[in-house]
Parts: sequence; C-alpha cells; structure tokens
Amino acid sequence: MLEQAIDCIVNQTGGAHPLWAIRPTGVAALLETLPPAQAAFLRGVGFKGASGELQILPGTEGIGGAVLGLGEDQGPHAFGALPLRLPEDTNWRLQSGDYDPDGAVLGFCLGAYRYTAFTPATRSASRLASPEAHRQALAEAAATWMVRDLINTPPNLLGPVELAAFTADLAQRYGAAAEIVEGERLETEYPTVAAVGRGSVRPARVATFRWQGSSAHAGAPLVSLCGKGVCFDTGGYDLKPSAAMLRMKKDMGGAANILGLARLIMEADLPVRLAVRVGCVENSVSGSAMRPSDVIRTRSGFSVEVGNTDAEGRLVLCDLLAEASAEAPSLLVDCATLTGAARVALGPDLPALFCNDDDTASDLLRCGATLHDPLWRLPLWGGYDDWLKSSVADMNNVSSRPLAGAITAGLFLQRFVRPAVPWIHIDLYAWNDQARPGRPEGGEAQGMRALFGLLNERHVKTAD
Repeated sequence: MLEQAIDCIVNQTGGAHPLWAIRPTGVAALLETLPPAQAAFLRGVGFKGASGELQILPGTEGIGGAVLGLGEDQGPHAFGALPLRLPEDTNWRLQSGDYDPDGAVLGFCLGAYRYTAFTPATRSASRLASPEAHRQALAEAAATWMVRDLINTPPNLLGPVELAAFTADLAQRYGAAAEIVEGERLETEYPTVAAVGRGSVRPARVATFRWQGSSAHAGAPLVSLCGKGVCFDTGGYDLKPSAAMLRMKKDMGGAANILGLARLIMEADLPVRLAVRVGCVENSVSGSAMRPSDVIRTRSGFSVEVGNTDAEGRLVLCDLLAEASAEAPSLLVDCATLTGAARVALGPDLPALFCNDDDTASDLLRCGATLHDPLWRLPLWGGYDDWLKSSVADMNNVSSRPLAGAITAGLFLQRFVRPAVPWIHIDLYAWNDQARPGRPEGGEAQGMRALFGLLNERHVKTAD
C-alpha cells in the first residue's frame, strides 16, 4: 500500500525566496519595508491582503519573493494553496508576521498532498524551508498524509488483511507489541466482527497493539482507541444503491483516523499507555452473509437482532468497545464513518461528537476550535434508548423509527461502555467532496488533531 513521504519541505534556507503572509492591516507596513520597485508593483496591482490573494514579486534576477494575503483567516488552510500556486520547483522561506508559523507549515504540507499511486501529479509542488522548530506541525502533516493515503487506496488493494497488516507494521515502527486475531479465535473473542465479515471471501481480522511512552510507568493513564475498519461496504443484504457505493472505500476512515492519532501519540512519546483495536472487515453479500432478523451474541453476552445489515459499523465496534472498556481506561475513543444521519445534520466538514463526560467534551471542543479541527457535540439522549428494543433479543442494531439515526447509533454503542469510563465517540465523514486549499478531494483526517491536542494538553502538562 502506498504511504507517501512528505516531499514539500526542505531543511536549507539558502537560495529560498522570501514569502510574506499579510493581513489587510499589515499591507502598509510591508510596503514600507520592501524595495521601492516591489512596493510600487504591489501598489500598482492593488494588493489588499485579502484571503487567498497571491502576488509574485519581481526581482533583479527573476523572482524576488511573493506575498500571500490572509484576510481574517486564522487557520492553517490559508496556506494550503501555496504549493500549487507558487512557481513549480521553487523553494520558499516564510517571513515573520501576524500568523501562527506552525499552522503555516502544516497548511502548506496539507496543500501539497496528492494521491499519486496510479497517476503522477500534473506538476511538482513548490517547497518550503522549515527549521526543526516545526517538528510537531510536520508530524501532524505526516499523520494526515498517512490517513489520506489509507482512505484513498482502492478497496481491491486495501482489504481487511491488508489493513490489519498495516496496523501491525505501524505498531512495529514504534516498538509496540502487535497482534492480529483471525479464524476461530475471532469467532470466539469478537463474534460481531466475525458476523459482519462472514459474507466476504476476504477474511475479517482484528488488529491490536499496545505501546507505552518512555516515561510512562505501569500505572500511567491508559488511553484506548478503537476504529471501524470496514474496507468496503456494500450494505450487505440491505444493499446500498450503486451511487451510494461509489465512496464506500472510505468506510474504513474511522480506523485510518485512529491510526493517525496513535501515530501522533507515539511520535510525541506521550507519557501514557496506549491500547489500539481496529476491526478490519468487508461487508459483502453471499450465501454466508448475515441476514436481516439474524440474532448475534456479542462478546459482552448481549444478544443483538440485525434489523439492517447496512448498520454494520456499530457491530464492528461494539465488541472492541466492550473489551477496551473492561480495562477501565482513563479515556476511551472510537472513530467511525457510522451514519448518514450525522452528515444530514452537520454536513461533511463537522464530525459529530458524542461523549458521556461533559468536561471531556468541553475540552475536546475547545481544542478543536483552537486547532481549526472542529467537531460538534450531539446528545446521547436517553429518551430514545427504547427505540432500540427487540422482541427477540436484548436489542436491535437499528432504531424502530427513522429519526435521530446518529444519536441512536451512539446509544447502541454506549451500551457496551462501562458508565465510569470517559468515552468519546466521533461519527465522521473522512472525505472531501471537492478540492479546497489544503483539502484536496478524497480521504481526510477529521478530529485527529483535536483529539491529539486534548491528549497532549492533559498528559504533557502532567508530565511536566
């Protein structure tokens, strides 16, 4: 599977052109500091510093620099168009200004990403000279590139076996102990994952690994991460329309984001113990596939009636959550491309956040806003809990009513989390429908940087 290395950053600043990023209020001051010819050029073209405005400055031997307008945009994506708008194969060094330099480096790298496994890029990106001080921004960019590569990989090349192997490989890079559960053991330990995967010729897997920070002791906080890794979702016997299947390679986007978050935690060497579980499966149609009205016994002993085979993501997650919750982690997180209802409510850019702890939810929302990786909280509204009743089992995997689908999915998962365990469930889209600066069309990391910001804030401060 393709995993690209970031190639838009150079370490040497020698020979790099100066790049100014300016807000409207800073234009006058910039004009005073530039050589007279360049200042006159900017005045002549009417440069105002509006968001996305870009001007290449003439120099005595060709390019003399460039000026980017930021407008009032405070986020990293303001820098996302630069790699493909600045002249090809040129190097640039950012000048100090009214912006976050880490965000600028991150945004530049996010804008340079292209999925090139099968078709080469139409042009080379320009490059940014970035000193070592921006190591965290580069780590976040690399994790985002990895997430995007995973989601963008065609489903014939990234099935359950390959996703499990990638998870194990990632763990081994950081010295973590990885395990892949399959076959009879999968049927016993993760029966709902096995049930979802039974309809595919590509066998299901659960990939797990454990890691401990270099300064984490045996009693250090345990952070547990669970990801939905449905590598392709036909809907099963409740078959999706053909148009709805076109993006179903992204149904492992929750697992991809969890792996990106795990990578950031290990790269930063946070003083925590980390447990990662990824359910790797394909939801397909065959004579052995689960049927509507089947009853499945879960790891925790609950019985679940299958009301809809296209609500398979919650079945993939429930056994993972039950196992993780039993270890009483200090924080339990799951990510999943779980419901269309969340997208109807919030659109593609806002992942839905569900959380059983108000302080944790508030802290995460604040981190998301600060880091320009937003989420929006929806309630685990107990009044809808009985919508999951079944006449033949402990619960149904879908609601009896065609309303509040994201909430009832969250309520289903909550039944497998012990009440005392702080739990975050993120229902995300993991995809950009159209290209925008810093956000090319295709797979996307969502909520990953916000989650890392929360963990970094809590545990780095504790370590200090």
